[in-house]
Amino acid sequence: MSRYNHRETEAQWQAVWRERGTFRLETLGDRPKYYVLEMFPYPSGRIHMGHVRNYTLGDVVARHRRALGFDVLHPMGWDAFGLPAENAAIERGAHPAAWTYENIAAMRGQLQSMGLSLDWSREIATCHPDYYRHEQKMFLDFLAAGLAYRKESWVNWDPVENTVLANEQVIDGRGWRSGAPVERRKLNQWFLRITEFADDLLAALPTLERWPERVRLMQENWIGRSVGARVTFPLQGRPEGEGSGLEIFTTRPDTLFGASFCAVSPDHPLAEEIGRADPAVAEFVAECRRSGTSEAAIETQEKRGIDTGLRAVHPLDPSRTVPVYVANFVLMEYGTGAIFGCPAHDQRDFDFARAYGLPIIPVLWPAGEGRPDGTALAEAMVLTDGVYAYELGPLTPDRPVSVAEAKDIAIAALQQRQAGEGTVRYRLRDWGVSRQRYWGCPIPIIHCDKCGIVPVPEDQLPVTLPEDVTFDQPGNPLDRHPTWKHVACPNCGGEARRETDTFDTFFESSWYFARFCSPRAEGAFDRAAVDRWLPVDQYVGGIEHAVLHLLYSRFFVRALKRCGYLGIDEPFAGLFTQGMVTHQTYRDAHGAWLYPTEVGRDEQGVWTTLAGGAPVTAGRIEKMSKSKRNTVDPQLIIDTYGADAARLFILSDSPPERDMEWTEAGIEGAWRYLQQLWRLVTEAPVALPAAGSPLPNGFSPAAEGLRRALHKTIAGVGDDLERFHFNKAVARIRELTNLVAKIDGTGQGEAWALREAFDGVVRLIGPMVPHVGEALWQHLGHDGLLADAPWPKADPALLVDDTAKIAVQVNGKLRATIVLPRDVDEATAREAALADANVARALEGRTVRKVIVVPNRIVNVVG
Repeated sequence: MSRYNHRETEAQWQAVWRERGTFRLETLGDRPKYYVLEMFPYPSGRIHMGHVRNYTLGDVVARHRRALGFDVLHPMGWDAFGLPAENAAIERGAHPAAWTYENIAAMRGQLQSMGLSLDWSREIATCHPDYYRHEQKMFLDFLAAGLAYRKESWVNWDPVENTVLANEQVIDGRGWRSGAPVERRKLNQWFLRITEFADDLLAALPTLERWPERVRLMQENWIGRSVGARVTFPLQGRPEGEGSGLEIFTTRPDTLFGASFCAVSPDHPLAEEIGRADPAVAEFVAECRRSGTSEAAIETQEKRGIDTGLRAVHPLDPSRTVPVYVANFVLMEYGTGAIFGCPAHDQRDFDFARAYGLPIIPVLWPAGEGRPDGTALAEAMVLTDGVYAYELGPLTPDRPVSVAEAKDIAIAALQQRQAGEGTVRYRLRDWGVSRQRYWGCPIPIIHCDKCGIVPVPEDQLPVTLPEDVTFDQPGNPLDRHPTWKHVACPNCGGEARRETDTFDTFFESSWYFARFCSPRAEGAFDRAAVDRWLPVDQYVGGIEHAVLHLLYSRFFVRALKRCGYLGIDEPFAGLFTQGMVTHQTYRDAHGAWLYPTEVGRDEQGVWTTLAGGAPVTAGRIEKMSKSKRNTVDPQLIIDTYGADAARLFILSDSPPERDMEWTEAGIEGAWRYLQQLWRLVTEAPVALPAAGSPLPNGFSPAAEGLRRALHKTIAGVGDDLERFHFNKAVARIRELTNLVAKIDGTGQGEAWALREAFDGVVRLIGPMVPHVGEALWQHLGHDGLLADAPWPKADPALLVDDTAKIAVQVNGKLRATIVLPRDVDEATAREAALADANVARALEGRTVRKVIVVPNRIVNVVG
């Protein structure tokens, strides 16, 4: 028996594609376009199984679209700036640039071994000056357009990485990479005005019909449009003017009369002012800044506060005052950094009021019930939209009203008293892009004591990083570089300093998809190229990027459009988020994690270590992670089983949007199927007609059945690939090959039908296992590459079944089901129905009075 040799075959066809430039796009072309893009990787040095799944999915889409006659853009690049390179420099004594480029070379080779249909001529690396000089120009254009600005603000500070983190990069109060507890610091930072587009970003979400609903919902929640009221609580004893009132944003102005306290963030100017005179408040504020800053951390931590001694006057009832606290659960980033607490109707406020002995005042309750006693409540009465009995002080209506109506009553009263107004606020905050690190794109700004902030002149771009830096002490090497940061002011010529902060790496990944359209253009983009290729037709990546990367990219496209770079509103027309790759976990007798390659089962099926046979505990199936050592090296899999087997298992195991478990049995099963497919085609039972031979005069029933199965499979697989049902497509192809294996080729037209089936199977499975596909395509005698062959077309005539299942009823009761040729004449249908044994038994002793035939559906016998 012949045997498929993946090592020789995969290397052979990768060389052919490379030498012929099969996937290289030279011109803009005039065929319909399709831009397929997988989220580009960080060059860590080795690909992992998540990469294998991600790029396999995208590659099937790209190859399928190519076969359908599209000009397909399918590029690859590297998200190459970032802290891991600096950490490696510190740990290994290597330069970040050298470490990064070495990793790029290694990962490029690994990805090429997967047989991906990538246009490597468009490769980019975001750390290269030819890339980041364009984003420096974009930033200066944003600055000129009012979309970039600098201000002093409170930031999340990672004390291990010694850099600022965006709110999105703080996970459970810790840095997303270092895991260190995040602190709060006040620094001068550069911001991009993403809030300028908040309404548009939100309003456009329903138009993204080919995005997962949960991703759109996550973005909607992150933007967080809230309709409510801006309310000013006068501060008792303070003269009128700035600082005399506490401005609060609330979505529930209908609960104002339930207020029993006000609270400000530890970062609020009022907290800072009070802290200067009150050491206890200052210490509380400092303690808050050392604790978690994320919403999740704040939600779960104990609600604590300190009384400032100030009293706030109720805006709708001047006879009432409430205490003002600094509280650890109020965030400066949201609303105004100040709240009023209504303990009766908010659980967080309820917990705080109970802790500090504050009144609990119910102001709304279900219509028809009596007003509850606040002191008797076990928890807050969190009521949703509906009609309630309301207590609104002098505004109390004489009947139950809806929440919306009560809000309108309160807002009208606030506006009448000039104490507030209805307004809209967003959870979204402007994007802080300053990072205190070396390995990032320099921000092209010069600081002059005389001229202030001065943009670097365009003819001096790019501002490149100095190579002679050291990492022998914490902090940003650029800030302590002896010469790099010192420069003459472009305006006055005097002594000045470069900006030593670099951009957040999400800056680079927010526009790379556009650079791929014309990666060697002198400007950021060739306008004809971006107009041709954008938006990306199919973007593929992980759900973990649903907020940060995708939202920033949507903002960037809008900002670039405003500055004249682009003409589109959305970067990604279609988005697919794949599931994670999981694996079972293993521990030794001491609880240490073990790699899957270190364990096995003995003859009794018991898990042991391969070296020494020590007992092993098999744990849960979890996402592959280095920390738990349940990872599988893709290169080892490719070397052992071949890239095509890995690709096939990735595609066939489960729906791609779900998590998949990597198992040895699964990859071995995929490898065995490829061997079976190889033998099936290369060891045909009869000599096959030449490619392109004319249709024979007739076909045996077996040949006819095979042809119908083939064309139904063609139609089904095409539909499956359109819908990302890759596992269903694989199942259809395997079912078809099982049928092909049963045909011996000796009947009329069977050899021709086998040739058609072999060609069809190879073309259908080619996007999934391209190396096997090319080898079998050549074996079948075709001159060109399978990669250039068109997608097979299903014959509509063969999609219609030639038989029909017909129900036979006797006096209205189903007695039999018979199979007849489709559209058979009425006499034949009548005869076949009456001849059925079950029908004959039902008619015993009766005379057939009438037979009604509904073609292809039913025969009704009346007796």
